[in-house]
Parts: sequence; structure tokens; C-alpha cells
Amino acid sequence: MITTGSIETSDIAFEFESWISPKFKLYLIKEFQGLKEAEQKLLGWDIRRNLAKINYRIHTDAIKEHLIPAELSRVQINNIYASEADVLNMALFGKTAKQWRDENPQDKGNIRDHADMSQLVCLSNLENLNAHLINEGAKQSDRLVKLNQITIHQMRLLTMDSGVKRIKGKR
Repeated sequence: MITTGSIETSDIAFEFESWISPKFKLYLIKEFQGLKEAEQKLLGWDIRRNLAKINYRIHTDAIKEHLIPAELSRVQINNIYASEADVLNMALFGKTAKQWRDENPQDKGNIRDHADMSQLVCLSNLENLNAHLINEGAKQSDRLVKLNQITIHQMRLLTMDSGVKRIKGKR
């Protein structure tokens, strides 16, 4: 592609074509806007979901260090991780991953893939808090109660915050 400074030949061709046909110019503008909106939606969701995934490492390391005894089978270890994930699911969503799958067989992914931004922010916080509570030796039942109380408080704040509403697109 030939460039003249920061202008490419395709830019010149599009401008020329849009000068010839106003309909074509409107078509290009609408297509560009549609692509940018789709890109923003995809990136926004991906960034929020990845935030929760990044903190997941902190959570799983605490589980590995404090809750998984030596000499367990791979299945037993996986069950411990799933149980701890469901502590967070119960605190935040009020149901386990299996309960959500049973209720939503048509949906792809898992309960967290369908979470909104406020829920993902709260989930990220819960992963850190649960890791801290695990490190302190708190029992799972006590952690669930505490995490649920924190969830209620955080979700109330997050869903009422005008900055969060703007990010979600609800001005």
C-alpha cells in the first residue's frame, strides 16, 4: 500500500468514492461505526472476564498451599478446586456451577461467562478475600457466610455507582 505521510491510498480511494456517491459514504460510516461498537463490546467483556481470571491464580494458589493434602488423586484434587469455586459461586450467584448448568442447558460456557461487569468485579474481589481467609485457616462454611455478606455489600455499591453505570452504557 502506498502511503503519503499518514494518508494511505485506500484512504484516498474511499474519500473519492464517497465524493462520487453520498450513499456509499453513509454506508462506509455506518459500517465503520458498527464495527467499532462490536469491537468495544467484545473488548469490554473480555477485559472484565480476564480481570476475574487473573485473580483466580491467587485463589488457586491459596487452595493448593492450604487445602490440598498430600497423596490425593487428580480427581480428589479437582473436587477441592471445584468446591472452592462453588463457594464463590454460592456467595455471588446463590448457586453452584452445576445448578446453573442444569438451569441453563442451552447456554454455552459457565455461570461466570454470563456475569455482568459488577459481578465480575465482585468475583475478583471475592477470590482475593477467600484466598486470604484460606491462608488464615478459616473453615469453608464460615468463609461462605463472610463472603456472602461482603458480596451483598459490594454489589449494592457497584450497582448504584454512577461510574459503573456509565461504563456499562447506562448513562
